[in-house]
Amino acid sequence: MNKLIKKANILVETLPYIRAFSDKTIVIKYGGNAMTEESLKHKFAQDIVLMKYVGINPVIVHGGGPQIDEMLNRLGIEAKFRQGVRVTDEKTMEIVEMVLAGKINMEIVDLLNRHGGRAVGVSGKDGGFITAKPLTVAAWIESLGMEMDADSDSETDDTFGYVGDIQSINPRLIEKLQQDNFIPVIAPIGTDREGNTYNINADLVAGAVAASLKAEKLLMLTDVKGIRNAQGRHISTLSRKDMQRLVKKGVIREGMLPKVHACLEALDGGVQKAHIIDGRMPHAILLEVFTHKGIGTEIIA
Repeated sequence: MNKLIKKANILVETLPYIRAFSDKTIVIKYGGNAMTEESLKHKFAQDIVLMKYVGINPVIVHGGGPQIDEMLNRLGIEAKFRQGVRVTDEKTMEIVEMVLAGKINMEIVDLLNRHGGRAVGVSGKDGGFITAKPLTVAAWIESLGMEMDADSDSETDDTFGYVGDIQSINPRLIEKLQQDNFIPVIAPIGTDREGNTYNINADLVAGAVAASLKAEKLLMLTDVKGIRNAQGRHISTLSRKDMQRLVKKGVIREGMLPKVHACLEALDGGVQKAHIIDGRMPHAILLEVFTHKGIGTEIIA
């Protein structure tokens, strides 16, 4: 009986959050171990479908770096990186699009549908959703709050090939899917007005999409517990200014920087809160959204 009462108390705890977030949009960046471990994939799908059934509008943006590396390796194509960004020539872009918009996107859609959802896969090329331009080395380094090393890159080699910088987001397609009660699953690919296709950092797409939809929250699934301070202790809540201070001090660095940049863009665009959470924890999304304490780091404007 005590176990049943405990379960009832857990359900009661979720009530104010269900009420507060009903009919609101929450954008989830899906990646890391949560996207590769079989048991975590199913728990992720359960979380998303449950959110939809209680009246929340989840929107998923996914990455796929490890899967792209695996396919390139299988085809004998060397993966090249520069400043932490995948250098993407025309041949590599074909593989990236095939893996992201074809294989991974459809697998996520199928998983959600098998768990009772109504998911639809899109890329930034659909309906003029994401317009992009080539991402320059200078723009990438500036976006991460770093300084350009004059000796590291020449002026004649200032882009990463077909890696995109977001120019604009047209949310009408996603809004229409939401109106029709679908769960949008977005592959981070954009196109320019000449029809060139670009691979875009999924963290940055998630932040820009959250801003364009005026989402209530942005959730970033990672393989760490959240943001830590200089002493290595987990921080449960951060203000925008505190986070910028940690970036300047070098406490926040490397792979966390694009996530932080995406969170800041989302907050600047009107998103109420951004969360960086450990996707390795089963049902991480439900624990962050529907409990008082949460499990990750929330960033507030």
